Amino acid sequence: MTCPGCGAAMHVGTGKDCLICDYCGTTHFPDPNPDGVRVLGEPTEHMCPRCTVSLVLASLAEAQVEYCNQCHGLLITMEDFSAVVEELRSRHEHSEYAGQQPDWCDLDRHTDCPKCKKQMDTHPYCGPGNVIIDTCENCSVNWLDYGELQRVVRAPDQHYVIGVDEDQRDKIVIEEMERDHS
Repeated sequence: MTCPGCGAAMHVGTGKDCLICDYCGTTHFPDPNPDGVRVLGEPTEHMCPRCTVSLVLASLAEAQVEYCNQCHGLLITMEDFSAVVEELRSRHEHSEYAGQQPDWCDLDRHTDCPKCKKQMDTHPYCGPGNVIIDTCENCSVNWLDYGELQRVVRAPDQHYVIGVDEDQRDKIVIEEMERDHS
């Protein structure tokens, strides 16, 4: 990207969610896309495990992520994932528990880690368990397909459930488990 002020090349600030002009020092914060991701556009060395196109640097809730401009998936460190989920939940209103069951067929998918190229572990996210995500323990990263992060944020962990007392919440969880196993 070029600087809107002088036209010189810009680069991603180290650990930042902005671009900095190499010539005049202008700082530019790209507008977030509809998913809240600020696409910084600088290509990384990693390829999207779905589209096999180069991932680009981006930021989400002030955490640097690698983003696919084609399928809108993202690669995020496990440490940043927890912080991003917490930050996005703090911005989102929860009126009631509205868990959505995952597509259990997603457990059969095979995703290679963009960093080490080994097969990632595909599993239900341990928070609400309503999203199947891909994790590489070796690289400490999660791959999230388009929409998965928003599903995690909207279906909070049990301690975030508002308007349902603990006994009622436990009853809901048990009923869902029984229904899933019948």
